[in-house]
Amino acid sequence: MTSLSDVSAVVVSYRSAVLAVDCVASLRAAGVDEIIVVDSASNDDCGARLARSDPGVVFVPLGVNRGYGAAANIGVARSRGSIAVVCNPDLVVEAGSIAALVAALDADGRVGAVGPRIDRPDGTRYPSARSFPSLMDAAGHGFIGLLSADNRWSRRYLRTDAGEAGPVDWVSGALLAVRRRAWDEVGGFDESFFMFMEDVDLCWRLRRRAWSVRYEPTARVVHLEGASRATAPYRMILAHHQSLLRYGWRTATPRERLLMPVVTVGLIIRAVLLSARQFAGGRRAAVG
Repeated sequence: MTSLSDVSAVVVSYRSAVLAVDCVASLRAAGVDEIIVVDSASNDDCGARLARSDPGVVFVPLGVNRGYGAAANIGVARSRGSIAVVCNPDLVVEAGSIAALVAALDADGRVGAVGPRIDRPDGTRYPSARSFPSLMDAAGHGFIGLLSADNRWSRRYLRTDAGEAGPVDWVSGALLAVRRRAWDEVGGFDESFFMFMEDVDLCWRLRRRAWSVRYEPTARVVHLEGASRATAPYRMILAHHQSLLRYGWRTATPRERLLMPVVTVGLIIRAVLLSARQFAGGRRAAVG
């Protein structure tokens, strides 16, 4: 059985100093000894805050923001554990959750990654266990999902039925525990994904190497969701759609690739719509 002393946590922080302190405290309370915080050129006081609250944290400041995946890779490379827990800073881990994730990995030596139940602060469940989207599901969710997630394409993609522990296609990178051997075998996150889809791609590559991915809802975290994203919303919208296109091209069949010009136009339209909605929401907030 893997001891919690053989677990390393890597927190990737960007302009989230206060939240990172709370996240680290919850990881420490959950029994993690080695915690590495990689800061993506936030230029804030994250390092100083962590030094005061938890001097045992390894703080790795980056001079340039290279994206979530690249920062996570740097942190995991610095870690010693046979299991790496990679997570966002804007979440709090409940007691016993890291142990539950470790137990899920111990129970089956072919499980490469496992994710917990992720709840929002209001108690609603974030869809942290999902299916690899088909081209049709991605299109339906991408556009109809802008209005409501209560449609057949979104339901299939978001796995709204996923309530029990078991194998899934992929789990959210907001927090996932990865067997270090599996991580090293596939080379960690693909750093060509600046933000978003790096978790889907990681699980896709793990499964291609015969590793399985598991959802373990007895482990639970509360995720504020989007704290870092809110500091640069338009850049994140662009990065998201670039990542969608990159992942779509990588995983598409030869026949599906013939449709990629149409998909590209659709993604551009979707990015414009989301940017317009973001702009309108910002103006309403300013007026209010």
